[in-house]
Amino acid sequence: MIDRLERLYSKEDAEKAKLEIEKLAQKYQKLVHSGHYDMSEKDVILITYGDQVVKPGEEPLATLKNFLDDYAKEVISTVHILPFYPYSSDDGFSVIDYKDVSPRMGSWRDVERLRENYRLMFDGVINHISQYSFWFKSFLANDEKYANFFTEVEPSVDLSKVVRPRTLPLIHEYEDLDHKLRYVWTTFSKDQVDLNYANYKVLVAVLDALLFYVQKGATLIRLDAIAFVWKEIGTSCIHLPQTHELIQLMREVIHLIAPEVIIITETNVPHDENISYFGTGENEAQMVYNFALPPLIAHSILKGDCRAITNWANTLSLPSDKVCFFNFTASHDGCGVRPVTGLISDDELSDLVQSVEDHGGFVSYRTNDSGTKSPYELNASYIDIISDPKEETRIRVRKMILAQAVSLAMPGVPGVYFHSFVGSTSDVDGVKRSGVFRSINREKFNYDNLVSQMNEAGNLRTMIYRSYKQLLFIRKSEKAFNPYAAFEFIDLDERLFIIRKIAQNGIDEVLAVHNFSDKSVISALPDFVEENAVELLKNEKIIDNKIKLKPYQVMWIKYTKENK
Repeated sequence: MIDRLERLYSKEDAEKAKLEIEKLAQKYQKLVHSGHYDMSEKDVILITYGDQVVKPGEEPLATLKNFLDDYAKEVISTVHILPFYPYSSDDGFSVIDYKDVSPRMGSWRDVERLRENYRLMFDGVINHISQYSFWFKSFLANDEKYANFFTEVEPSVDLSKVVRPRTLPLIHEYEDLDHKLRYVWTTFSKDQVDLNYANYKVLVAVLDALLFYVQKGATLIRLDAIAFVWKEIGTSCIHLPQTHELIQLMREVIHLIAPEVIIITETNVPHDENISYFGTGENEAQMVYNFALPPLIAHSILKGDCRAITNWANTLSLPSDKVCFFNFTASHDGCGVRPVTGLISDDELSDLVQSVEDHGGFVSYRTNDSGTKSPYELNASYIDIISDPKEETRIRVRKMILAQAVSLAMPGVPGVYFHSFVGSTSDVDGVKRSGVFRSINREKFNYDNLVSQMNEAGNLRTMIYRSYKQLLFIRKSEKAFNPYAAFEFIDLDERLFIIRKIAQNGIDEVLAVHNFSDKSVISALPDFVEENAVELLKNEKIIDNKIKLKPYQVMWIKYTKENK
């Protein structure tokens, strides 16, 4: 640890940091009861806000637990509660206090009750903190303890090399207690002030927060926007060596206390940059968001052509058998398109952008080095990205379930966004109310209204929810869907995306076949598929090693090698 610290700080500060970290370790070793856990095919992570569903007279976190117990418990193992701390903006991602629960949502007791039935994933929103936090207020009050907690930069300094994820200013001005203007680094917004990790005291304070999350039951920790965490003037300030060093150090410290905790990095960047956060496969993130997957699925469905996604998938590899991808199609953010840089053409990206706008969605842009702007993310519900709201309901449902099936079958652990699970469409009125594009996929529900809609026969929400649950039931019962199972991608037809999953026992296999086109496709199966093959969704035997898929149909075909 001292070697890592000395690569980040002066010898004197590294020694001080080491002593402070040792004190933290001693404190939390007495508070945390660690235990072993192996990820399996039963692991499915639901992504949700703490106040996603509400009932008058109930704490939202308690209402969420009741909803999950009644409608998701059988198929969901883990709940990723998006930031439930007190916050000032961005639906939770401008954290005021890392160690408290927002009174809008409930209390730590409500979080503990969720833990009774589910593993929990918390957000470490540690690139930045709210301008209304005690830390930043103390900084502006010139409290010596919080001096250099934030990065000050004079407006005249050249920051043109810094990679910008937004079009907002990088530096904002604030007035301190002495009425002096302070110019402070803000990667995302004025209300999200970046922390200065060049000050070792910031690292220690953040480690204290992360270990507190472990104490409170987090067995997975998502490091939000972590690629931007270290600043160095004259560089891009993204993916710096110090950033990787910090993540590795955080993992080491957390694993001193609880080695079963899984670190997940959120880096919405081009694919090759994204997977660098696996490190060696032994020392950094254990899971990495598979950010290229959502836009590639969308592009492939809209084109009816799987060549781009199959070509990309055939490049996938992992640095060890101790890491895996976190696969998803939608989340609280929009569908990022930077990850498909180099995977689809500029013209194809333009077509995707135009399609989303035609479907009633929006597009967010970022500022390039040249000062020009380019698409950053697509803002719409995922079903409205991949299908036209004017299409027949049954076709929209098929496309949506196709997309979710791919995410569930990909190598790794699936993340299921609440709105995808319950079949939500774009909340355009939410955007009108907030003026924020991302509100389109962040609608909050009245519990009774949502349940009523989910139980109404024949509507889109009901059809998606029931079909999604079927997929999840099947996935959790098949060893070939283990996150660490061997995999390969089979190219039989440009309209089909095919994943071969091989269980660790070497006996059970699943061939997941997905028709991305609006035409029926007939195909012979590869020779390695055994004669005992059964299609799992319909529980039908495969005859003569041939399959016929209707438009947008999914077939998960199971067979065993035990007779060989």
